[in-house]
Amino acid sequence: MRCTPSKTFPEVVIIEPDVYKDSRGYFLETYRLDRYSDSGVPVQFVQDNLSVSRRGTLRGLHYQLARPQGKLIYTVEGEIFDVMADIRKGSPMFGKWQGIVLSADNHRQLYIPEGFAHGFCVTSERACIMYKCTDFYDPSSERGIIWNDPSLAVAWPVEHPVLSPKDSRYPTLGELPEDDLPVYSPPVENP
Repeated sequence: MRCTPSKTFPEVVIIEPDVYKDSRGYFLETYRLDRYSDSGVPVQFVQDNLSVSRRGTLRGLHYQLARPQGKLIYTVEGEIFDVMADIRKGSPMFGKWQGIVLSADNHRQLYIPEGFAHGFCVTSERACIMYKCTDFYDPSSERGIIWNDPSLAVAWPVEHPVLSPKDSRYPTLGELPEDDLPVYSPPVENP
């Protein structure tokens, strides 16, 4: 298994699991606490989610405020363009985003810690995404940012995405009240 911090956000980890292929197909571990913890994903997960969507569907950009969720994302079928945006008040990377292709063929996983807004767009005919969360879904804590916020300027691979009514009504990052943003905590250095 190879784990690499993302180029934009060192807290975000790109995971490339070992895949064992033969004439029957393949096998891989999608999660193992000890190996993931040793590789920079030092959390335990409390909820697993499954999302199935058709081409052009865009989900996001979502986050939870009072009960923030770190997410470990894996594409089981198809391909997505996965996006994280740093919206942590006081972060040196505030307002920056990064996108990465996750697919059933490349087997990449992505760990996005608390404090980031997250979304994805389906680029294949259909995609099935599994993701683990570090906290439970809490509707009262749910927040979001409109997918085409000009201040973020995410280079989505779709001009006219399929959106939920909720996702189409989110505000821009600049329209959010300051109290609706997570707060950045600098990493603690070991002595």
